[in-house]
Amino acid sequence: MSAAIQTRVRRVVELAVVSITTLLAGSAVVGANWPSWRGPAGDGVSPETNLPVTWSPTRNIAWKLALPQFSGATPVIWGDTIFLNVAEADRDNLSLWAVRRTTGEVLWKRHLSNGNRKEQKQNMSSPSPVTEGSTVWAVTGTGFVRAFDFAGTELWVRDIQKDYGRFGLNWGYANSPLLIDGDLIVPVLHGMKTDDPSYLLRLDGRTGRTVWKVERPNKAIRESPDAYTTPALVTVGGSREIVITGADCVTGHDPATGKELWRADGLNPQNDPSYRIVASPVVYKDIVIAPSRERPLLALRAGGRGNVTVSHKLWEFRNGPDVPTPVTDGAHVYVITDRGVVYCLDLQTGKTVYGPQRLAPGTYSSSPVLADGKVYVANEDGVFSVFRAGAAFELIAANHMDDYTLSSVAVSASHLYLRTATFLWSVGAAEQIQ
Repeated sequence: MSAAIQTRVRRVVELAVVSITTLLAGSAVVGANWPSWRGPAGDGVSPETNLPVTWSPTRNIAWKLALPQFSGATPVIWGDTIFLNVAEADRDNLSLWAVRRTTGEVLWKRHLSNGNRKEQKQNMSSPSPVTEGSTVWAVTGTGFVRAFDFAGTELWVRDIQKDYGRFGLNWGYANSPLLIDGDLIVPVLHGMKTDDPSYLLRLDGRTGRTVWKVERPNKAIRESPDAYTTPALVTVGGSREIVITGADCVTGHDPATGKELWRADGLNPQNDPSYRIVASPVVYKDIVIAPSRERPLLALRAGGRGNVTVSHKLWEFRNGPDVPTPVTDGAHVYVITDRGVVYCLDLQTGKTVYGPQRLAPGTYSSSPVLADGKVYVANEDGVFSVFRAGAAFELIAANHMDDYTLSSVAVSASHLYLRTATFLWSVGAAEQIQ
């Protein structure tokens, strides 16, 4: 074997060892991270254990960080860094903040966009950022997408509305992106205030260029084309599909091209003109849980082709959520309505295991998170309920933070990270932070 070939073989082996080591190291870290709105697997589930159950503004708090305004965006976490989409106190500017996870110290702030405004209960900071450990991407309701490294250096910027036309959602853009292979999937699902078609974008995460843009046709009317949902990713037979809900239907798409592979109608059987969708799809293995505006909530088997409305429907439920996205442990689906009513359903059959059970009174806009055998969810008054996962309802705690809350809980390193209107809270013992 020549020296050149030996060198090449040795280099391949070295790269393989580095790759395996990096993969193993990454898998050890990922459990402690919360890299997107719905956590490490995009499903609202965390592998963390030994999590706090009871707390208050003065008890079991490691630190708190003052925030200038409310936001629906959830903190995302990688290692020792928390990233936040922030609506600034001047009521105009939107920023991305990097915060040290162990202390709550603000490391840096970067401008994302001006033009913030309030739309009913949300503002233009609603989309949550996303990260894979070296780059963080932030999307705003004003249509800007920016990428930064962890030191705060801007890598690229896109203005989606400038490139592809004004957003036409009745209550403003609020969709969080899906990260796939280092690229962003950005949905623009609208129709109330525009005649432009809805579409999906895949943006190259390194450069910001458009990899593909595909239209997503629909027959929904008036406000019903509008959707504030985040895409999910399902794997069927070794192939991945992007799942999108909105405009009275749920669709599956090829990640490489954006091509629609399958479609199921039935999210708006009465053709209601005000059936905008807020709650996002949830995936477990090849099952897709697709909420609508309360009824119906559909369960489908992914992996079909063409119209799968009948062929791939598993079951439907008539008391689904409007805003909170459900969560599943693989055996049960936990559904929380906007009025704080809990239903537990069998994932395979849709049969009601228990419910209705009521949590603290109020309006629920955050989505439940499942961790350590418990479900965590907050109402808008800042009451964080904790109930046990499983076939029997058991309310463990109702923790009063007494502050307006839209954001879902984030979980990392045995702590809960709660975002209320005036503070970001690290919940858990300070001496346990690592």
